[in-house]
Amino acid sequence: MSNQYPKDLKYTKEHEWARSEGELVRIGITAHAVSQLGEITLVDLPKVGSRIEAGKSFGTVESVKAVSDLYAPLSGEVVEVNEALFEHPEFVNEDPYGKGWLLLVRLESWLDDLMDAQAYERYVASLE
Repeated sequence: MSNQYPKDLKYTKEHEWARSEGELVRIGITAHAVSQLGEITLVDLPKVGSRIEAGKSFGTVESVKAVSDLYAPLSGEVVEVNEALFEHPEFVNEDPYGKGWLLLVRLESWLDDLMDAQAYERYVASLE
C-alpha cells in the first residue's frame, strides 16, 4: 500500500497532492481520491494567470458517481493547466501522479496542515 503514495509529495486531508519543482508546484488528486470517485468524466480548472488560495476550492472533478470540489494545498498563481484533461479526463484515473496532474502553480505559501506520504497513508487508513 505504501507505494500508492509517492514519498516526494505533500498531501491534503481533501486528497490533493503537491510536488515542489523549484518555485513551482504541480498539483493533482491522489490515488485514494480516484478510487473513491470512480471514472472521471470532466475536469473544471482555473485559467492560467488566475490565483488559487490555500484551503479554498479551485475547481471540480466530475465522475460517474459525483461532482467533487478540488481544494488548493497552497496559494499562488496558476502558470499552467493540464489542458490534455479537457479531452482526456481519464488520464486522472490512469496516472494520477503523472499525466493526470491538474495545475502548475507559482508558490506563494503552503497550507498549514499538509502531510507527508506516511502521515497521509495513516490518515487514509483511519477513514476506512
